[in-house]
Amino acid sequence: MRHSKQMWKVGELAERTGLTVRTLHHYDAIGLLSPSGRTESTHGSGHRLYTASDVARLHQILCLKQLGFALEQIKEYVLREDYDPRQVVRLHLDKVRKQVDELAHLGSRLQALAETLDRADTVSAETFLETIETMTMIEKYYTPEQLEYLKTRKEQVGDERIKQVEAEWPRLMDEVRAAMAAGSPPSDPKVQELARRWAGLLNEFTGGDPGIGRSLSNMYEKEDNIHGLDVKAMQPMFEYIQKAMVAAGIQLPGSRP
Repeated sequence: MRHSKQMWKVGELAERTGLTVRTLHHYDAIGLLSPSGRTESTHGSGHRLYTASDVARLHQILCLKQLGFALEQIKEYVLREDYDPRQVVRLHLDKVRKQVDELAHLGSRLQALAETLDRADTVSAETFLETIETMTMIEKYYTPEQLEYLKTRKEQVGDERIKQVEAEWPRLMDEVRAAMAAGSPPSDPKVQELARRWAGLLNEFTGGDPGIGRSLSNMYEKEDNIHGLDVKAMQPMFEYIQKAMVAAGIQLPGSRP
């Protein structure tokens, strides 16, 4: 690897990199990065200078630091005989690409929020709180890839069908509650028909993807409140409809909603 003969004093390097002189002195003190050059002097000693090789090493140190390594770990790593700076660059590149993807997903969510705000005359703090709560909950249970798939799935289904499904869920739940109140067993053909309708609505959401089905099931098992629904109070209904699905031989992409 070729390097230029240009060299930098500690203050010059700090100014060029945005680091502080104190940071560079600390790296020197712990033996992580020391200036390897010197100015010429008739007395045999000169000012210590950072060479191009030192700058390359500094870049490696900062890459590893951003990847989450502690300074002692970085020191141990860069001093290894099998140390390969190209591998560090690739690791850093992978992380940056992942961050780009995450920012793209965040941009999509903010775009959706912006469109919601555009449609409203005023937006309450409660609306923002609910939005934050939903974003946090969704990100906790779904991978970025699953969220991208669900976005595509939403576009495929279309707004009109989504509105129909959103209106169908409350009606279906009322019918399930009525069957439970009447004491109808999960083996009852009418209850199994309710289970088929339930499974159909779930499949419209998941597109039959087993991973999304599991994530959805996991969210409903662990959260007490989702989108204003008292999920904890609805657990008996979920268990009832799940038994009806088992009795009817219905296969779902996840264990339950």
